[in-house]
Amino acid sequence: MVTMTGRPSTPLDVAKIRADFPILSRTVHGKPLVYLDNAATSQKPRAVIDAMSRVFEEHNANIHRGVYEFSERTTELFEGAREKVARLINAPEAREVIFVRNATEGVNLVAYAWGEDNLRKGDRIVTTVLEHHSDFVPWQQLAKRVGAEVAVIDIDDEGRVRQDQYERELAKGARLVALTLTSNGLGTVTPVKRMAAQAKAVGATVLVDAAQAVPHLAVDVKDLGCDFLVFSGHKMLGPPGSGAVWGRAALLESMRPFLYGGDMIARVGVESSTWNELPWKFEAGTSSYVDAIGLGAAVDYLQAVGLERIEAHERALTAYALPRMLELEGVTVFGPKTLEDRVGVISFAIEGIHPHDVATIFDREGICVRAGHHCNQPLMTRLGVAATTRASFYLYNTFEECDALFAAVRTAQKVFGTV
Repeated sequence: MVTMTGRPSTPLDVAKIRADFPILSRTVHGKPLVYLDNAATSQKPRAVIDAMSRVFEEHNANIHRGVYEFSERTTELFEGAREKVARLINAPEAREVIFVRNATEGVNLVAYAWGEDNLRKGDRIVTTVLEHHSDFVPWQQLAKRVGAEVAVIDIDDEGRVRQDQYERELAKGARLVALTLTSNGLGTVTPVKRMAAQAKAVGATVLVDAAQAVPHLAVDVKDLGCDFLVFSGHKMLGPPGSGAVWGRAALLESMRPFLYGGDMIARVGVESSTWNELPWKFEAGTSSYVDAIGLGAAVDYLQAVGLERIEAHERALTAYALPRMLELEGVTVFGPKTLEDRVGVISFAIEGIHPHDVATIFDREGICVRAGHHCNQPLMTRLGVAATTRASFYLYNTFEECDALFAAVRTAQKVFGTV
């Protein structure tokens, strides 16, 4: 549905949502803040800020170790956050959710604790050129350590994974398949459910990087059919230093710990040690319990708004912004040119202007975007560019902010005299 203003309708009361985010009332260089770097990190609502402050102000104590009220209260909230995350991604059991600092740590956990014991010389790892470095470099380095091979699936000119090439590579054999659910570089949504089923059919274990998906749409690990799934809290309204790995219980139980030390042990002797049960076997030392509690508050906020409604709102913004960006003279948009299989990430280049210069000029207009390779250097090589400028939407962005983006493109072109 399109409104009288020519803009798609949105199911969200964005003005009400924006009031929950203190930073959105700030100005930059005397102009209203337009925050369009949500693929890098999201802003934080008052509910998350307050939940974390309450821990420090009211009952801060180390978790799992104390039998006094403060420790028990903090432990309850920490484990409650795990339950919330499990429900968010429809995990069969909360003990399958491992708290980590971010998706990067999550992938490394799997690469070391599962990969080194399950991959051998000659085994094949299949991944794609869309992967963030966090879901590429750990596998590249694991392959070097154990003598495995890495096959990288290309994309077509619209930025979608080449399914024909994927099927050919699977036919050669695969021990592990690592896939992004949503590309941070192009906004492409990968058909992970189908690709995971194909991988399982040849006996591969499947890890999904959902860092760009969990904040923006409903993710169901049972429906996806993967074996591991990782994501970061800071991209979904939570604090930096929070994130999770979900893994099938049978796999997690068979894996050795990733880190060794306090809290992940059952018994320690001079000669040997035994490990704690799931999930604590993988959570050595003092966990970032305040960050985890903040992540739990972020989950509460997202579910109160509704992930389906958030997805619909971002789709409306993209439906408004994408065709207008495609029409701008001297602008090249990378990735899918239609709403099919894409989310609210728009990567683009302005002819004759380096992306870093674009971002600098945008900043003067109060607009925050990302310029660079987006931790996607293999993808940038595939696109034939060193970097792009990236605008990315979230639940608190508006159509007026899209208009500000278009105007900033014209301002940059005028400054550099390219139009």
